[in-house]
Amino acid sequence: MLPTVRRRSVLAGSVALAGTALVPVARAAQAPRARLILDNDYSGDPDGLFQLAHHLLSPSVTISLILGSHIHPNDFMDRSTRQADHAATIAGELAALLGVTPPPILAGRNSAPPPGTPPEPTPAVTRIIAEARRSDSRLPLYYCAGAGLTDLAEALRLAPDIGRRITLVWIGGMEWPDLLLGVPPRTDAEYNLTIDSAAVETLFNASDVTIWQVPRNVYRQLTIGMAELENALAQAGRAGAFLLDALQQVRARFPDRLGETYILGDSPLVTLTALQTPYEPDSASSDYVVRPTPKLGPDGRYLPDPTGRPMRVYRTIDTRLTFTDLFAKLRAAAHT
Repeated sequence: MLPTVRRRSVLAGSVALAGTALVPVARAAQAPRARLILDNDYSGDPDGLFQLAHHLLSPSVTISLILGSHIHPNDFMDRSTRQADHAATIAGELAALLGVTPPPILAGRNSAPPPGTPPEPTPAVTRIIAEARRSDSRLPLYYCAGAGLTDLAEALRLAPDIGRRITLVWIGGMEWPDLLLGVPPRTDAEYNLTIDSAAVETLFNASDVTIWQVPRNVYRQLTIGMAELENALAQAGRAGAFLLDALQQVRARFPDRLGETYILGDSPLVTLTALQTPYEPDSASSDYVVRPTPKLGPDGRYLPDPTGRPMRVYRTIDTRLTFTDLFAKLRAAAHT
């Protein structure tokens, strides 16, 4: 009979005998590796609520500020004139259901400023500027935006110096024709771009913010079957019920149009920040190209600018990593 061999597990140094089950070991506390400002239309498409829940449950990032932002006037998702206020309220409700003490939650502007309006130092804008100018942290600052860019653009108009301190991760913008691999480009304007196209022009054309862009054809890769989604949310306690209800309210408006899937299009904000690689942290599991930041035309099309600062345009998102991590964290939160 061969002697029993003792093998040291890679799981936090636990020891197990060959052929026997490993004893579960609690994970070590995760120190944050980045600071985040989250900016999304939490009273709009519920994909932003999944992004928020996922970020709040991700220990590798510290969230400095959550901003509720507006969508289009009279949008069917929220026809009120207080969209940003509603978004901030809903974000707080979700954090409470998750059992998480959130960072400050503020409402941004409830609509895009009229053309020619001077920038206004609203509480949200003032807080963005203060976070970008912090000198007591060496953690990189990511501005994670899943809708329009009104409040960030206002902050940059008031304080252009903060641009070099921020990496914008933005879900939005039209397809890049040369990155579609033979698929004809769409010609209609992209939703998040049109929330406040002047703000997007400020970011592309008149700032030095580093941009990581997830354009429309790429965020649509975050398509998931409703059967899988409903099954996962059924195991996620009160927060899961909240998320499922938000989805069902939208789907009930289009009972004959949405089919068997939904797009969690804001989830790449988590993939590209909280789920970076362990060594040499980066979003290495998602494919991107680096190119000069173009100028943005009034119609949202890209105007090449060879002198533009480098930006990333993502071509794929690691959906397996994104969805499995989201559902595992939601299940764990429901049982703590």
